[in-house]
Parts: sequence; C-alpha cells; structure tokens
Amino acid sequence: MRVDVGRIALCFLSTASLAAVAGISAADSANAGEQIFDELRFGVSASVQSGHSREDGVFPEITALFDPFGYETAVGWQQQLLHPRVHLGTSIGTSGEATQFFTGFTWTVDFNEKLFAEAGFGGVIHTGDLDGDSDGPELGCRLLFHEYVGAGYRFTRKWNVMAQIAHSSHANLCDGPNDGMTRAGLQIGYKF
Repeated sequence: MRVDVGRIALCFLSTASLAAVAGISAADSANAGEQIFDELRFGVSASVQSGHSREDGVFPEITALFDPFGYETAVGWQQQLLHPRVHLGTSIGTSGEATQFFTGFTWTVDFNEKLFAEAGFGGVIHTGDLDGDSDGPELGCRLLFHEYVGAGYRFTRKWNVMAQIAHSSHANLCDGPNDGMTRAGLQIGYKF
C-alpha cells in the first residue's frame, strides 16, 4: 500500500486552517476589541482549462486576509498598493482533484465605495498529480507559485462579492511537466 505523505499533509493543513479560522472567528466575537484578521471569504471555483488538464468537480474555498501593513488606513490607490494584505487559504478538491493550501500578498484597489479590484501573488502546496498518473493537470512540483486577479462589489461596508481567476504553476523552475491549475469562481467576503 502506497502512502502519499503530501496528500495527507495537505488534507491536515486544510482541516487545520478551517479549524483555525473557526476558532479565530469565535475568539473575535468574544473579544470584539482585539481583531486578528481583516476579512474572511467563502466561495467556490471550477477549472477553466480544457483537454487532459481540466479538473473535474467544484472547489470549495476559504480565505482569511490579514492586515499587518496598514491597508485599512491607506488613502487612495497609491497608498493601497504600498500596503498589501496577507492571505491564507485553501481550495478543497472534489471528485479526486487537487486540494491547494496557499498564502501570499493581496493588493486591493478601490475604484469607489462599491467597486474594487484585487491581485494576489504567493505560493501553494497541493495534492495534485506531478507526472500524469491520471486525468487532470501534470504539475511537476509539490510547491507552486499562486497568483490571482479579481473584481468585486461591496453590498455594505462589511459584505462583498468577488469574481476571480486564479492560476498555480511552477514557471518551469523545476523538472517535470507544468500544465498548471487555472480556476475561476465567486467568493463572498465579510470584513471585520
């Protein structure tokens, strides 16, 4: 019997991140004056690739955004770009596809009180196929770059929705194939 340590570790990290977010949320409501993270997002995405690189199923997602660099106090788009937030999240594979655990920096620019755009860059660890043992993308490495862009709308100061497209690949920096994973979806956000 073959044990896939990477898949077990990623499943553990995904579960741990969900538990941490739930615990932080409970602590946040108990200690309203002590804010641990800036925003929490829940969503779903699907593969936008074609051919053998397409991933089946949908991918539930959860992302926590932190504000250690003062994004909340930034005025104007120039200052917003100088004060990125930090994101930490997971995209959970269904139908036997790759689960991702990702982190990095997020830059958000407001066009007005309602409309905003966002871009993120960082890294991801995943449970996907490295060299084509089955259908789906051949990814070559367990650690990949992860980037995304999105456009959003704020219903209120607290609630928003964002459409995004995210891509993960190794940019040909390691041996093996590099099909990458490209997924698009919607996320509902709650800003604390």
